Amino acid sequence: MVFAAPNQALARAEEVLGADPSPLHASVAHQVIGIWQRDWGDMRIALDHLRRARDLAARSESADREADVLAALGVALVHAGRTRQGLAALERGVEVAGGHTRARVLFRRAYASWVLGQHKAALEDVRRAIPVLRQAEDVIWTARALTLRATVHLALGAVERADADFTAAEALWDTTGQEHDKADAVESRGLAAYRSGDVPAALRLLDEAQERYAKLGTPTFMLTVRRCEVLMAAGLAREALAEADAAIKVLDGIGGQSTLKAELLLAAARAARAEGDAHTAIARADLAVRLFAGQRRSWWETHARLVLIEARVAAGRGSGRLVADAAAVAERLASFGAPAAPEASLLAGRIALDLGWHEDAQRHLEVAARSRHSGPPLARMTGWAARALWARAVGSDRRVLEACRRGLDVLDDHRTTLGASELRARATAQGAELAALAARSSLASGGPRRLLVWSERWRATALSAPPTRPPADPGLLSDLTAFREIAARAEAARTEGRPVPALEREQRRLEREIRSRTHHIRGDAPGDGYRFDPADLLERLGDDVRLVELAVLDGRVQVLLCGRGRVRRFEGGLLADAEREAEHVQAGLRRLAHPGAEARLPVVEAAGRRLEELLLGPAAAQLGSGPVVVVPPGRLHRVPWALLPSLRERVFSVSPSASSWLRARGTAPPAGGRQVLVRGPGLATGGAEVPELADRHGSATVLEYDDARVPRVLEELDGAALAHIAAHGTFRADSPLFSSLRMADGPLIVHDFERLDRSPYRIILSCCDTARFASVGADELLGLVTALLPLGTAGVVACSAPVNDEAVVPLMLALHKGLSAGASMAEALRDARAALPGDAVHQATGWAFSAFGAA
Repeated sequence: MVFAAPNQALARAEEVLGADPSPLHASVAHQVIGIWQRDWGDMRIALDHLRRARDLAARSESADREADVLAALGVALVHAGRTRQGLAALERGVEVAGGHTRARVLFRRAYASWVLGQHKAALEDVRRAIPVLRQAEDVIWTARALTLRATVHLALGAVERADADFTAAEALWDTTGQEHDKADAVESRGLAAYRSGDVPAALRLLDEAQERYAKLGTPTFMLTVRRCEVLMAAGLAREALAEADAAIKVLDGIGGQSTLKAELLLAAARAARAEGDAHTAIARADLAVRLFAGQRRSWWETHARLVLIEARVAAGRGSGRLVADAAAVAERLASFGAPAAPEASLLAGRIALDLGWHEDAQRHLEVAARSRHSGPPLARMTGWAARALWARAVGSDRRVLEACRRGLDVLDDHRTTLGASELRARATAQGAELAALAARSSLASGGPRRLLVWSERWRATALSAPPTRPPADPGLLSDLTAFREIAARAEAARTEGRPVPALEREQRRLEREIRSRTHHIRGDAPGDGYRFDPADLLERLGDDVRLVELAVLDGRVQVLLCGRGRVRRFEGGLLADAEREAEHVQAGLRRLAHPGAEARLPVVEAAGRRLEELLLGPAAAQLGSGPVVVVPPGRLHRVPWALLPSLRERVFSVSPSASSWLRARGTAPPAGGRQVLVRGPGLATGGAEVPELADRHGSATVLEYDDARVPRVLEELDGAALAHIAAHGTFRADSPLFSSLRMADGPLIVHDFERLDRSPYRIILSCCDTARFASVGADELLGLVTALLPLGTAGVVACSAPVNDEAVVPLMLALHKGLSAGASMAEALRDARAALPGDAVHQATGWAFSAFGAA
């Protein structure tokens, strides 16, 4: 009962002990309390009860009772880090038990061996136990044994064997009422899905397991370890680190299992390393190594040593000693049959290369490269990275590019399994090293045109296909509705000066739920096989249009100027200098949004000239007289491009990638030319341009006041030719897909737009911060604009800085006048800027807006 209804079992056991039981019954009751405390409470209390159960079992003169308690005690001692005592208790249990009970004891010794990382011993014991349990028709323990064997197979990389055992165990669990064991089976299936490369399924199953455990009221420390592993594979390292650290704090508070604390520390170290926090990773990994060593868990200790070495290298501590350490770790992992062995060999090879030890590097990299043809996606990418590094060391640019191409193909295949745009974007970080290697070699071997190809290969890859449209999930729709209601109530409370902590907590909870549900969505189609072709781009640009793609090599901006049938390269300044200058410009524009700051105008204009020198360099004089398309890296998303002197009076648009611009250029407008005007609440001007635009466009649908509610707005936006939305924009740097536009019933967020069959062909977002993005993954951008472009929107006008609401009105009216005359978004915006009054407030307002896409 303790694994079917744990808390009820605990209460029943305490009742038994209060009724003057016999030694036999008292032994059972103490064992139940000991198991409950062992798995979900204080290990000291657990050991006390299990020792009393053992002593009472000896008095009961039942050898099977004594053996059963010894097995439970042995597992508890192992979890407490007293490995030698635990194994001795399990050995004694095997000796005194017979038949069916002995099989149960063998199962628990197998479990202890798995905890210790002794996988061969675990498989041997569980192999001996399963036939006896089956013969005894012991469904529950047979299912447990099959689940354990599957989990050991997973640790050894045998995914197919694991899947067969999980399937057999699940069929047995369906015939029982063991709710905790059933939850554990769902958790294990989530781990199997992750090992087979299906991250959305893994997240969905682990969340389902979490819900099951929550109903039972039991802590979920092992689930946290597994969730952290999957979150890191999804690019969510920061969330993984927060979850692991929170679980460690809870575990310490209840005096829980020492073995689980070590595993959580290892998960936290891996997450910190992935997040780029080398010092936190070193601290967590070092403590994990010491705990695992004290627990005699060599398999785990070796994995923790790998993370510790990686973190030390990331902190700039590469040395000959670390080459030897990484090689020793690789050898031990290989002897264990651990899938992480190639990662350790790659690390040894990379350190050796940095030290100039070419023979050592070759040996280690060749070992790592063997993983490139099999295993999960990240293991194969490790193999191709090793291949590329050695090819670079021997000076073969051709082989570097081939290895990088093959490795990024693996990443692309992995990304197509992810339905959520956030996960697709974050997954690109795993290919950053391959992309950087390819960029260097492409420039050396093929010049600017090849560098352009590789720049496109890893830039904005999340835009290569639209995110999978969320299914009609009633839970997701309910959460979105609740989120809007809570957010609207919180906004109203802030306006009235009332406290909002409780509302903010509920809003954050709903945000977590919505993100979690969208992460479960699996990609519904393979990649379309699209490959960027510079010849196609040059043909579409023709003789008049120039496309400027900014790549970054070794911290310096490389300007790739495309047009008139060729690609030329110019060198700009340092990316770090450009980022600082862009922040200064943003600060200046914020001040200019308010009257009385006219003295800042020359300062901002001078900063614009410096930005041009850093970002365009000599290419600024080669732009010709026609339209320009700017393709910046993600870290320059806050540049107000209209402020650069060479673009100030020119028709130009911005695109996340050349491929994205080509797709937008090829997007046909919908039939009918339907127009939608939306006015949200709380604007300083009341969205004053909307009534005048409604008079101009007599057939336009106008949504304002109570009509401007999210469901109605989405219904009208779907498939519209032009949408103008005057609403407060809020950018969320912490969670960019919750960036929003304020409607009458709450925020309209990016997740809402992703539910459209087709977003409007053209969208004008007339308020602050609607063009701000967050850079994630490998130079990916997330925000309102980048969510719209792959969903069918070909052109967007939006703003990347705070603006003066009153000055926006004449800009918007002039913009629509140009569009009505047949101009593109970029042309109409250029003309609208020129039509504004010449004062500082209006000038700054015009500079803050950009046209994105190609419509």
